[in-house]
Amino acid sequence: MDTILSVLRRCEIFAGLSDADLEVLAKVAKRKDVPAGIQLFLQGQPRERVIVIAEGRVEITRDNGEGPEPVVVLGPGDVAGERSFLAVSRHSATGTTLTAVTLVELDRTQVLENLSQNGATAIAVLSKVANVLQQRLSYAAAPRTGREQAYAGDRTRTESDLLGPLEVPEDALFGVQTLRAVHNFPITGTPTSHFPAMIRALAMVKQAAARANAKLGLLDHGIAAAIDRASQEILDGHWHGHFPTDMVQGGAGTSTNMNANEVIANRALEIMGHQRGEYAFCHPNDHVNLGQSTNDVYPTALRLSTIFMLKGLLEAMERLKDALHAKGHEFTTVVKMGRTQLQDAVPMTLGQEFEAFAVTTGEDIARLQETARLFLEVNMGGTAIGTGICADPRYPQAVVDELRKISGLDVVLAANLVEATPDTGAFVMFSGVLKRAAVKLSKMCNDLRLLSSGPRCGLGEINLPPMQPGSSIMPGKVNPVIPEVVNQVAFQVIGNDLTITMAAEAGQLQLNVMEPVLAYSLATSLRTLTAAVHVLTTKCVVGITANVDRCRDLVEGSIGIVTAVMPAIGYKRATEVAKEALETGVPVRELILRKGYLDAKALDEALSAEAMTQPRPIR
Repeated sequence: MDTILSVLRRCEIFAGLSDADLEVLAKVAKRKDVPAGIQLFLQGQPRERVIVIAEGRVEITRDNGEGPEPVVVLGPGDVAGERSFLAVSRHSATGTTLTAVTLVELDRTQVLENLSQNGATAIAVLSKVANVLQQRLSYAAAPRTGREQAYAGDRTRTESDLLGPLEVPEDALFGVQTLRAVHNFPITGTPTSHFPAMIRALAMVKQAAARANAKLGLLDHGIAAAIDRASQEILDGHWHGHFPTDMVQGGAGTSTNMNANEVIANRALEIMGHQRGEYAFCHPNDHVNLGQSTNDVYPTALRLSTIFMLKGLLEAMERLKDALHAKGHEFTTVVKMGRTQLQDAVPMTLGQEFEAFAVTTGEDIARLQETARLFLEVNMGGTAIGTGICADPRYPQAVVDELRKISGLDVVLAANLVEATPDTGAFVMFSGVLKRAAVKLSKMCNDLRLLSSGPRCGLGEINLPPMQPGSSIMPGKVNPVIPEVVNQVAFQVIGNDLTITMAAEAGQLQLNVMEPVLAYSLATSLRTLTAAVHVLTTKCVVGITANVDRCRDLVEGSIGIVTAVMPAIGYKRATEVAKEALETGVPVRELILRKGYLDAKALDEALSAEAMTQPRPIR
């Protein structure tokens, strides 16, 4: 086991400090062994200590209101809680040991007390911590990771490509080709880092390629191991801020692929003990991109990331379906009026209405799952146009085998790589099903808005949870803001579907160069629809209540209930009763009794809730 001093020395947050400065920290440090499955700290708890991991892995998760989500996995040399040195604060996430962990603990109070006795050490330590945190924030803020970040550092390194030399920020893991893309494509302001699933998918492809090439004897095992480890760090959630390329770009995704190649190459160089930019030892193209082209890497990563993002949407839709089922059960006995063409139709129960919402949501879940299976077919090994140029004949199957292990998905190699390389048909089909789900969600929200309209002058059959004041001028007004926002997200998904359709149609010959806007549109649809479904469930559906008396009054006052007695009195008589009820305002029940078409007992039976809301034998 390393000494406490050596553990601190190899830690990013303290690297570069003198031994004397590190000794001040080591005096109050405590080594600790922790088994797997233990929470080291909880989101919301005060930060009282800094944890330096010596051995093992710790998962950091954050709960934003819909359950814990993984953020990053920390390993040897990583630190948690370092902000406690600078100010009193609370943990923004929860840390749980994935494996048995050996760590070094630094109590905040004791460290600051020791530093207060040595001004020079205090300045050195706190300045180092502040500088590292500032760098992390720079690469975590999406806009600054783009154009401004490219010029933010006062120290640079020179890199060259086909177009000549360019100064790259010294602390950037990306390189010259990424920086050119930042300059060239200030389009949406949405960098690849905005979609972690895409970055993780790219890392999976690069990791699979390195493993396959190493097994085939095509890549030096030391370089392959470093690429493998760098890719795994990205999979674990590290370095995502170093992916600044705009999602919409020319070049069919080449900028995004090179961004991944450069980040992985530079991190691999550090792992091997070299400096960033020393590409003779690990080159973005020659090593990280070995046996690959943007034209098989980018669509493969897009397919994987779509499956990963869909998982979140399906989970949100399952929760919505469950909430709708619960409301269906809760409202089983609430009789109300059904409507067609916004006119009174026949009675039903509010439970039946919500159960129908649940069933239609379940159907969309099934259709999305079915269509997503199309993304399991990939064109890895096809390289430029599907002919496999610059790739070993054994490589395509080998890389797909590795990708299957890494991703946990049943990915298979396309039967014809020349056909598969430009083919975006799967995205068109999937986007159409996604649009279908959005359309049906929007229709449901339209219904919720109508059913809750009022409170005095509308239908008023249900109450939506009041979420905010509804007007800057009308006191007491409360609007159905949650269904409204879901409607708007649905409109965006519908528009994105058209963009995806046009991008797929615009492919020419052996490549579809429009895949970046396809990727951006599809990822945006998945992300926003997932958020909208979650909001609809938690802030609307679960809190809906029924206005039972209002529902009953509308049924009893409606002429639509005459349909229930039509089998007994005939269509002609029923029409006469309906017309007279409409003209005079006399209730249907009273008119039927007055005309002697049915006696009270038979009429009560025909107009019972059971008779009006489900099939019965006709007598």
